[in-house]
Amino acid sequence: MTRLSQFIDAAAVTLAEAGVPAPRVDAELLAAHVAGADRGRLPLIDAGPDFPDRYDDLITRRARRIPLQHLVGTAPFGPVEVHVGPGVFIPRPETEALLEWAMTRNLPENPVVVDLCTGTGALALALARHLPAARVLAVDDSTRALEYARCNVAGTQVELVEVDVTAPGLLPELDGAVDLVVANPPYIPDGAALEPEVAEHDPAHALFGGPDGMRVIDAITALAARWLVDDGFCAVEHDDTTSSRTVESFTRTGAFDDITARLDLAGRPRFVTARRAM
Repeated sequence: MTRLSQFIDAAAVTLAEAGVPAPRVDAELLAAHVAGADRGRLPLIDAGPDFPDRYDDLITRRARRIPLQHLVGTAPFGPVEVHVGPGVFIPRPETEALLEWAMTRNLPENPVVVDLCTGTGALALALARHLPAARVLAVDDSTRALEYARCNVAGTQVELVEVDVTAPGLLPELDGAVDLVVANPPYIPDGAALEPEVAEHDPAHALFGGPDGMRVIDAITALAARWLVDDGFCAVEHDDTTSSRTVESFTRTGAFDDITARLDLAGRPRFVTARRAM
């Protein structure tokens, strides 16, 4: 029997030559997926008879820059794991800083939480798990994305709503009734250069936010100003070039105080938070 480590060594070289950003990590994660084992146990495992062919197929596809998450069918996000695939934005670890901030807010016993541009439903699902008594609404205008979200939130209290967050007068029944709004919207400026995994596999509709990346963000800050209760909270992720513009977007509404630019876990400008003024 051949140790998995020998296959992983060769696979890491293949992925590195293809320009994959973390070749060794991806080689190990794909090996663990094929072996049905935890990544930490890989050095102790021998390759079964069907391992080489299955593993080689996945490594070949990953070398073509197909996202790792598409190959395994899931993506971890904070305390949850969500199903992903073609047609839906893959949640990133960078957004977990926004989740951690949201989970530390002092909210009412039965809060109303809205996750805008929900995609897979990852943020909504994680917050629903943290706040089991909350009403959680997850909003998106992509039918395909909501198919994944529907699978991911099944059996939870998350309510899916298919609407465009930039539509005027959206959901007036929420006016003054929401305690927390979170959003990871399309925010990349049009024409920005992206890694192949993003450019070729994440839907453009979930990525690009207009010439300056602010089209959807501006709509969200206006919505949050209308929806939030006094002292309610909002957090919006942004491109790492538009932190100051996102602060300005909150400021222009005239409805917020404690507007704060925040960093992700890697120390990059990632999201802005604000509190609805009294």
